[in-house]
Amino acid sequence: MQIRLLALTAVTLLASGCVVEQPVHHPRPVVVEEQPVQREYVEVIAPQPPPTVLVEEEPPHRPGYVWARGYWHWNGHQYIAVHGHWEGERPGYHYVHPHYVQRNDGWHLNVGVWVQG
Repeated sequence: MQIRLLALTAVTLLASGCVVEQPVHHPRPVVVEEQPVQREYVEVIAPQPPPTVLVEEEPPHRPGYVWARGYWHWNGHQYIAVHGHWEGERPGYHYVHPHYVQRNDGWHLNVGVWVQG
């Protein structure tokens, strides 16, 4: 009987030894809060005015979106057409379409941007 008790005690001690449990690291989801701000902007200055307004047919209204009209982009040598696209609506903001402004050093492109108000 003592041998059995001794064996049971030994097994119990071995089974209850220290166990180091490694924590499981679950990757946390990356949450990006989209701020309605101007996109990265590279100033475009053209030496001559853009061609007449880029004419393209505006698609039928799409709920929750605003049609961003196409415009002419100066690539450093000539104007190239950039076609319109849909922009998701942003509550509390309105969309200002791309347009050129003439200044002393040439024609400056103001890219399409969301403005508060």
